[in-house]
Amino acid sequence: MSGVTVQLAGRLAARGDVALGDRCSVDRTMQVVGNRTAMLLIREAFYGATRFEQLAKRVGVTEAVASQRLKELVAAGILAKQPYREPGQRTRFEYVLTPAGHELMPVLLGLLQWGARHLPHPGGRVTVTHDECGAEVQAALRCADGHDVPEEDVVVRGDVTR
Repeated sequence: MSGVTVQLAGRLAARGDVALGDRCSVDRTMQVVGNRTAMLLIREAFYGATRFEQLAKRVGVTEAVASQRLKELVAAGILAKQPYREPGQRTRFEYVLTPAGHELMPVLLGLLQWGARHLPHPGGRVTVTHDECGAEVQAALRCADGHDVPEEDVVVRGDVTR
């Protein structure tokens, strides 16, 4: 097993053992989506669930837990509440992904792929494919110029101050 990791640069490389806390975007992101329920609610939103009852049932949590996590995801700008009304019923709200929520697709796909590879379910596996050609869709490290980037060539530059 290789010990290759990403390269650190800037102030991040020189920080020693000082904790980054909320100066780290990973930390801030995990504060919002870093629990099982939040990620599963986001998964179900990608799968097309929008209504509160449907989301809570599909994730398998109580209404109180679903309500709290949905409130947090709305506050974070990952989901938005949109009103809808069934004939003869009061106005209710559904939850839809925002543009920021849609940007989590590679994260969700990466988790799905990692789980399928390292924690396979005996009942079979889920695959994600490109509708047009049928090829499997994969999360990948790629630079803005379109190059595949090996892990050892990734440079994380941190110039955040206290």
